[in-house]
Amino acid sequence: MEALIATDRSGGPPQRAIKRLLVANRGEIAKRIIDSARELSIETFALITAGDASHALGAAHVLSIPAPATYLDISALIEIAKQHAIDSVHPGYGFLSESADFAQRMWNEAGVVVIGPGWDILRKTGDKLAAKLLARQCGVPTLPAMENPTADVEEIRRFARKIGFSVMLKAVDGGGGKGIRLVRHESELEDATKRAVAESPSRQVIVEKAAVDGFRHIEVQIVGDGSGHVRHLWERECSIQRRFQKIVEQAPSTIKDRRFVGSIIEAAMRMARHIRYLSLGTFEFLANVDQRQFYFLEVNPRLQVEHTVTECIAAVDLVKIQLEIAQGRKLADTELRNVPEDVMHTPKLHSIQLRLTAEDVQRGWTLNIGRIEGFSLPTGHRVRVDTHLNHRLTTVVGADYDSLLAKIIVTGENKPAVLSKCRRALEDTWIEGVKTNLDILRAIVSHSDFEHGLCDTLWLEKHMSNLLASGLEISRGLNIQQQTSSPLAQEKTQSLPSFSNSSSSAVLLRKNDAWALKLTPSTPGATEESHHIKITRVTRNQFPSSLKADIEYLHPNSQKPRSFTLEVDSTNASSSSITATGRRRRGDPNNPHHVLIPFPGKLVELLVDEGDEIVPGQVVCVVQQMKMELEIRASKGGRVRWVTDAEDGEDVSEGTLAAELEDSRRGGTIKPLL
Repeated sequence: MEALIATDRSGGPPQRAIKRLLVANRGEIAKRIIDSARELSIETFALITAGDASHALGAAHVLSIPAPATYLDISALIEIAKQHAIDSVHPGYGFLSESADFAQRMWNEAGVVVIGPGWDILRKTGDKLAAKLLARQCGVPTLPAMENPTADVEEIRRFARKIGFSVMLKAVDGGGGKGIRLVRHESELEDATKRAVAESPSRQVIVEKAAVDGFRHIEVQIVGDGSGHVRHLWERECSIQRRFQKIVEQAPSTIKDRRFVGSIIEAAMRMARHIRYLSLGTFEFLANVDQRQFYFLEVNPRLQVEHTVTECIAAVDLVKIQLEIAQGRKLADTELRNVPEDVMHTPKLHSIQLRLTAEDVQRGWTLNIGRIEGFSLPTGHRVRVDTHLNHRLTTVVGADYDSLLAKIIVTGENKPAVLSKCRRALEDTWIEGVKTNLDILRAIVSHSDFEHGLCDTLWLEKHMSNLLASGLEISRGLNIQQQTSSPLAQEKTQSLPSFSNSSSSAVLLRKNDAWALKLTPSTPGATEESHHIKITRVTRNQFPSSLKADIEYLHPNSQKPRSFTLEVDSTNASSSSITATGRRRRGDPNNPHHVLIPFPGKLVELLVDEGDEIVPGQVVCVVQQMKMELEIRASKGGRVRWVTDAEDGEDVSEGTLAAELEDSRRGGTIKPLL
């Protein structure tokens, strides 16, 4: 492949053979890239951090990095590449996958190719404003938007008044739903701007006219070889979203008017040809079928989370194609040669992807951290699962990464057949140790609106409470069926889990079990201490996940043992968060005067003071989790009697009391409703 080196690509490194590939990512996408590279006989290098290594199975080399932040440290990654004679890096999605600086510095400083379109195209497409300019140059419809990014709320206010509400605030360099806020009324603008700016890496946002009601999210998969030759692989529909984060994707779209769809695909192709696109790219649009209008949204110049449904309907391996193009292969020499080019051609298959995530849906979809104690993922004809979970290694869901556990991809001849298969696949899915969005997924694929293609980008938010109730009912029914109808029902406690995420312990703990504990301080010269614990009754044994027991405890300085109730729960919270649990006042979820922080995270800002008068729904504080800033609101109004003394930037644990209210009295300061 060395003979295929292209010397005229000033906007990116040459295309050349890949011999030693560093996968600068983690989770399911790292596993996916490693697998495809192995099939091409490419030597692979995986990165791992403490407690997060399951994605590295199969890699030829495993390199430990000191912290999750290293995935974003360009200088550190360059040094790793130099030390291990790496010639290419695959960034996956997220992290540095859209960074032009990463691609250029890796080439200039280490002679290493970053798999993707190259730094010039990244600058033209990864920045939302630059991408909009490209769309206008190609005659593709765009929504009214600011010409320059800003963090000035007054500048944003003036522009929003000019184009009219509703407007969308977007981090100019955001992604994955981060840094995006829908603002329907001017009263919401200041707080929304503050949150969007805080989630933007560059601390700047753009404002554009919102197109949400009745609009679907349609995106086109593009592949280019850098010479001006580009191909499409039809479209995907990603309208099932929560906070502008995709939950369920499908291909092709549910739009029956293929001429309308064809015009969207052609628009994406024009833009890709104009910049001589290289590698994989997704061109995203908002489309209103009734109005026959569509608007360009953005370009994701990288591999997408939802690339799987395109692979399934086109019968191609997009990661393999991406690696082949990086080595100089022309489009006609890849699996694309078997895919029709006509935009009017209707794919013969339908595919749906369901994102299974570790999130507590009943608490605002907050990340649910913990250890995966057990899992079962579906199998069967045309049921594909992309995941980094592995029964041979313990997987811990922590606060440092996103919540994605697995992608369940189901394919069939038509959507009704696929939905039937989706429902069966989700029945066969269970995860123990953390809470997941499984109930919601079950409800979505059972809803008539989804079946008949009637969902816009706000559908999930509008129907959330009903979907959650429906999903819980479906799961309860499955649990009852499992308990009564399974041929293994009598052996359930040994062989099958409950769908309610309960778990059984593999460690037998009984009355009168006892341990002598010797604690030797690491400080030189310190005295060893001997402690003694004896179990007198076990009330809950899900060890090592959790344990509750009555014990007798003998301290070295005690004359006789004392009786205690011992409760043990596994956790992956930070040490500072655990310390905060004991340091900060805990709230009572049954006390309506208590405003609790319902999930672990980092306190960004406390927005009320003692003596303030607040109203129901008012923001009391903001907590960051998974790089998103989430507002904690009061469920009732009243006078603020007490507030936490936690500092901004401090880790806070689940259940921390943010504020205590009392009934209103005269003399308090009325805070504006945020």
